[in-house]
Amino acid sequence: MPTLAKLYTMLEASQHNTKDDCWVVIDGKVYDVTSYLDDHPGGDEVVLLATGKDATDEFEDAGHSQSARELMEKFCIGELDTSPPVSSKNQAAVYSEKFLHLTKQYWAVPVAVVGISVVVGFLYLRKK
Repeated sequence: MPTLAKLYTMLEASQHNTKDDCWVVIDGKVYDVTSYLDDHPGGDEVVLLATGKDATDEFEDAGHSQSARELMEKFCIGELDTSPPVSSKNQAAVYSEKFLHLTKQYWAVPVAVVGISVVVGFLYLRKK
């Protein structure tokens, strides 16, 4: 049975960027490496520089061993949410805004229709 992973946005992960609270994103997974910073062979500064972004390239470029890859699994707290952000507006509000924009853009059409109607009505009444 598949396990359900906690999903984090890049914004959420990027807010954990200090020595006291450090998360990194590698290969679509989010790792809380706060407790490992002092033990990291390359020092804590190199890990802190990898926060707030996808650090996969930096991780791969460093040539980490298989044992390092296995070790990092115990720090995995979830996965990166790659779905597009949901609009805070509901669909009706979006359509209302679009309609309002169109009415501002094409205001001359209804004005012309009303104007023509007034002129035709005047001419019709004048004939009678």
